[in-house]
Amino acid sequence: MRFILFSLIAVATMSCGEPSSFVMKPGDIVYPQTRTVGQVDTLWGVEVADPYRWLEDDRDPEVEKWVEDENEVTRKYLDAMPLRNVLRARYERLFNYEKVGVPRKVGDKYFITRNNGLQDQSVVYIFDELGGEERVFLDPNSMSEDGTITASLGGASDDGKYVSVIKSEAGSDWQEIHVMEVETGKELEDVLKWVKFSGTSWVGEGFYYSRYPEPEGSALSAENTFHSVYFHKLGTLQSEDELVFMDENEPNRYHFAYATEDNKYLVLNVSTGTDGNSLFIKNLEVDGSADGGVKWEVLVDGFDDHSSVVEVIDGRVLLLTDIDAPKYRLVSVATDGNLADRGSWVDVIPESEHLLESVVASAGSLFATSLRNACHAVAQYDLNGENPFELELPSSVGTVGGFGGKIGAEEVFYAFTSFTHPTSIYRFDAISKKSELFSAPDVRFKPEGYETNQVWYESKDGTKIPMFIVHRKGLLLNGKNPTLLYAYGGFNISLTPSFSASTIVFLERGGVYAMPNLRGGGEFGEDWHRAGMLLDKQNVFDDFIAAAEYLISEKYTCSDKLAIEGRSNGGLLVGAVMAQRPELAAVAFPGVGVMDMLRYHKFTIGWGWIPEYGCADSSATDFNNLLSFSPVHNLVDGTSYPSTMVSTSDHDDRVVPAHSFKFAARLQAAHKGERPVLIRIETNAGHGAGKPTSKVIDEQADKWAFLFHELN
Repeated sequence: MRFILFSLIAVATMSCGEPSSFVMKPGDIVYPQTRTVGQVDTLWGVEVADPYRWLEDDRDPEVEKWVEDENEVTRKYLDAMPLRNVLRARYERLFNYEKVGVPRKVGDKYFITRNNGLQDQSVVYIFDELGGEERVFLDPNSMSEDGTITASLGGASDDGKYVSVIKSEAGSDWQEIHVMEVETGKELEDVLKWVKFSGTSWVGEGFYYSRYPEPEGSALSAENTFHSVYFHKLGTLQSEDELVFMDENEPNRYHFAYATEDNKYLVLNVSTGTDGNSLFIKNLEVDGSADGGVKWEVLVDGFDDHSSVVEVIDGRVLLLTDIDAPKYRLVSVATDGNLADRGSWVDVIPESEHLLESVVASAGSLFATSLRNACHAVAQYDLNGENPFELELPSSVGTVGGFGGKIGAEEVFYAFTSFTHPTSIYRFDAISKKSELFSAPDVRFKPEGYETNQVWYESKDGTKIPMFIVHRKGLLLNGKNPTLLYAYGGFNISLTPSFSASTIVFLERGGVYAMPNLRGGGEFGEDWHRAGMLLDKQNVFDDFIAAAEYLISEKYTCSDKLAIEGRSNGGLLVGAVMAQRPELAAVAFPGVGVMDMLRYHKFTIGWGWIPEYGCADSSATDFNNLLSFSPVHNLVDGTSYPSTMVSTSDHDDRVVPAHSFKFAARLQAAHKGERPVLIRIETNAGHGAGKPTSKVIDEQADKWAFLFHELN
């Protein structure tokens, strides 16, 4: 124990500027000669060059060779850093703790996921009662040698006899649905393919799910259209599944269907993309078929608002909506009336000053989760929205999740996490209203040595933006601390405090971690979201730039010690800010980013982002707006850009790797100076979800080694 403590102290007190025997210099890098083509598109009278169009074909052997060559350059540079092995060893040690999921009850059994520390995928266990013996039910680690197959539980049959299993390979969004017997763990012969963005909602002898037709061309980049709802009856072939809903006139829409707990109603959710949705409902007791006499009844029409059915209880639809309530409210709608008549809607939980993020109906209660300055608070109500009781969480700065279960249950489970609070699981007794700790991990670090503060700063237009700043206690504000600024800013997604062993590696070495809640996110409701989308997207970049300037002005860091990071929509953020303010930061990590804003909608489900970004083919206004910040189109020859490590994966079929390929090629051509411009292309991995532990550890070790070396 004394040795362990000494080791931790030694690592924690190392200077980020410690000497190393690194021998490879950025000037020694020889980048692959990426050929260009004379592709020029004319959009709205403007000629737009696309010299790296050929990198969009993920099946082209030349592209595969380019990927190999770029990865060889990247690995040669990263592997020459002695600090990488030190960081990897520390991260592996920190990451090696048991991770436990929220328990779930199916029939008279419980399921729980556990990872013993370094398993590539978490294992699903089954047990008969709390505290009882756990038995392995589903182990994804046995399905592949490299841990790249993920498998998790979906919906369960009402009698608790069967449960669906959702499988995916190499991080792809494509999924297969299988079915297992709960009692025996036996897998049935039912296999459903070409599933994407779907759950499984059981009714009787089968379940509802959503799928696409088998794609033509590359399964990883071809456009996905006609997302449709089917009903699968257990023991039958997928070809015999009943088509429940398909819109032959609108190929670019998402369709999801789910039944209420009592199986009386089927809810259909329709959306044009990632923003706004319509809701329809059907009485299954009257019409259980796809084409029966009872038609879908409109609950919410149009795509300007966000609504979801929480549950149908005692003849009332409980609807969480931002209609006439930008920060959301829960309303009640009588099933025997005109559901779409908004004048008949009755508030159950009215809109308040804080965002009502979610409501779950379980254990005879409504559990409402709110966001207060990007931190969660939870209140229990009765089913009429009365008698509120606020749960006492471990901290006022944190994130919660869970509270699922049947209406007749007496208990629920939830998870709590924060920047320095590893995810812990709690059991809440709905009758006594008491929480008790169910599981807490043992992580090898001292949380009391760190502090989290939330500050507010002004963006370019004067808007106040909140930002979390995490660092060791006693930090000296000398303007020289290595700092990582991470953000997202889009799609109504909220960034809330959560634990990351990887971030602890950085904090231990004197790092400052900063996470602002930019406009475009969902932290303060729909108005906050809309202020950072479409023609107002520049606000997001301005908010991020202002966050960096605040950290510099307050002496947390300086440009030479600042790194910026974002993934997916956040990758776009970093790419755009690099182009607009190349001198702002010394290091940039644009991850799996949307980098070609003129063509993003042409791949897989990119069309679903049009409500958020706009479309270059739709109007000159949208085209000019997108062109103004599209990262790959705004890099300027002869400019000194930050030390950059672009990251993507060969099986990313959400934001296809062509975005990162084209951005990296263009950046390498435009960049002037000694700073390295690398692209790290993960193999047998996707957009991020389900990535094996071994790949996660290697990826984070590469990131921190690159950061500390370039900030040295």
